[in-house]
Amino acid sequence: MESYTCNIMLKTTADHVFDALTKAIPSWWTEMYEGHSDKLGDYFIVHFGDPVYKKMQVVELIDNAKVVWFVEDSRIAIPGLINQTEWIGTSIIWEIIEKGDYVEVNLTHKGLLPTIECYAVCTDGWRQFIASLKLYLETGKGTPFQSAD
Repeated sequence: MESYTCNIMLKTTADHVFDALTKAIPSWWTEMYEGHSDKLGDYFIVHFGDPVYKKMQVVELIDNAKVVWFVEDSRIAIPGLINQTEWIGTSIIWEIIEKGDYVEVNLTHKGLLPTIECYAVCTDGWRQFIASLKLYLETGKGTPFQSAD
């Protein structure tokens, strides 16, 4: 069974992608961000409203080439979703590959399988935030999740 993957080509540089994944997460994923994500071993938490969060540890960093986050804790409090902790123990792997004037970004969410309950809603979320990442990297302004406060 294959984990979720997504590949995008961007008109940007590898170091700009690396910075977006390590220092600018609130600019494209969610403004509700706490912690640090730019050094090996760092922990950070992203929130999507009060009931939805993910706590991650940075477990691999290769400058301008790879970023890996391990999901330590998570709650996806969406009505109708019975198993709200399916992200716990999964890994989010970002590979950055320079190709001439473009950069290919490969995302693999290892453990996000089609057989798990949140697969449809989570893959929709990834598509939305990958589009935001692309927008951020190519225009300087993403569309991250914003608190309703």
